[in-house]
Amino acid sequence: MTTMSRILWCVCLLAAMSAARAELAANSRSKAETAEGHPNFIIIFADDQGYQDLGCYGSPDIKTPRIDRMAKEGMRFTSFYAQTVCGPSRGALMTGCYPLRFARQGDPDSIHPELHFAEITIAEVLKEQGYATAAFGKWDLAGHNPSRYKPELLPPHQGFDTYFGTPGSNDSYVKLIRGTKVIEQKTDMSTLTKRYTDEAINFIEEKKDAPFFVYLAHTMPHTKLAASEEFKGKSAGGLYGDVIEELDFNVGRVLDKVRELGLDENTYIIFTSDNGPWLIKKQHSGHAEPLRSGKTSCWEGGLRVPCIMRAPGKIPAGSECDAVAATIDMMPTLAELAGGVAPSDRTIDGVDISELMHGKKAALDRNYFYYQHDCLRAVRSGKWKLMLPHTEPVQGSIATKWKNHIAKADAIRIEKAELYDLDADIGETTDISGSHPETVAELMKLAEWAQHDLGDHDHFGANARSFGAQRRTLSSEAKAAPAKNRKSGKRK
Repeated sequence: MTTMSRILWCVCLLAAMSAARAELAANSRSKAETAEGHPNFIIIFADDQGYQDLGCYGSPDIKTPRIDRMAKEGMRFTSFYAQTVCGPSRGALMTGCYPLRFARQGDPDSIHPELHFAEITIAEVLKEQGYATAAFGKWDLAGHNPSRYKPELLPPHQGFDTYFGTPGSNDSYVKLIRGTKVIEQKTDMSTLTKRYTDEAINFIEEKKDAPFFVYLAHTMPHTKLAASEEFKGKSAGGLYGDVIEELDFNVGRVLDKVRELGLDENTYIIFTSDNGPWLIKKQHSGHAEPLRSGKTSCWEGGLRVPCIMRAPGKIPAGSECDAVAATIDMMPTLAELAGGVAPSDRTIDGVDISELMHGKKAALDRNYFYYQHDCLRAVRSGKWKLMLPHTEPVQGSIATKWKNHIAKADAIRIEKAELYDLDADIGETTDISGSHPETVAELMKLAEWAQHDLGDHDHFGANARSFGAQRRTLSSEAKAAPAKNRKSGKRK
């Protein structure tokens, strides 16, 4: 090589290196600019996992080292609420509303709602801010039965760019869908936790340079339970423990990938459950101690669920929050964190809890309402919880069904209001309504507001939505003015 050739070669090499550095700097600036005001969000939603089914919530025999570490690196919520069963809980998460507020596309009396296409989901709110959106796992808002669901209500038609999962529950089998196309008629349930996580990780890798929202809704530990060979028979907590420990391992895989890609400080990861645990399924049952009862009930064990949020540099490490927060708060909170807003043309029940998450507040001035399907069962304000008398007919509607799924000791009709101090009596063992009549009266007024605005078994709420769809069968003639339909046009 001549001297001139060497010089030209060095010049070209320096130019290439300079261009590469410039491109890297530009990419870094672009990534930083994108990150500013546009953090990534990952919601990991377990199915039927109880309050005490994690080590960091006191499990004596189920080992969850990765989620426990997540709690040490983030915030553990101790008064976080969902709904009593699968479908309503997912609808509440997606819309930021109590289940009686949002509209249903199909049978309005179904316990598991088919979410009306005119409702606005978290994914749709975030897409307006430029987010790539993906849902992996159980949807349950297009039909609970995997053989009878509405393809037009699957995630790709509710704001998600990518979908891989099952349309409904795994009571007997699971049908897998990619996009809107069925790819497997009956899937080995023991592979689901890993496969959902694989898909989520692939999406995160693909979208790492732009803001993304991942909704990872695991099928487990809903029955039928199944664990892979790697975890089966390994937990001291039996088959149920095997399933939880496999979930824990795969949560760790997501955390590792986010860290590996350099996204750790710009990603909020939220782990929670859709409702309390089954307590009548023997070896398939979870745990809600020290709370009372479990899934389908409106005692604390039915709706209060574990919740951990992690975002290094944003959420204080090793922190704890006992303020009342809920899945209905996720839409307005994520919208705020993304620099957007929740829909303003309809009532949203959730509130922005970002200041709680960031450790800037310790409490919120808010109430929470406990619904069992279409029946208002309780209201919480501060430390006080009032269990309401059952007013629906003894026979008919949910009255003949709700007892079938609750632990026998709690499958009782409440004939008069019962008051509990949740700070002093988290297990709801002692009714103190007789010594606090003023508090009972105050909470009854809140319940009356909810019955009027949200609705109850015999009343369609004044601000409940139908978008012209069939409304629930009611004994009263109460009518509600439909909310403005923000979506328009046909589904694509």
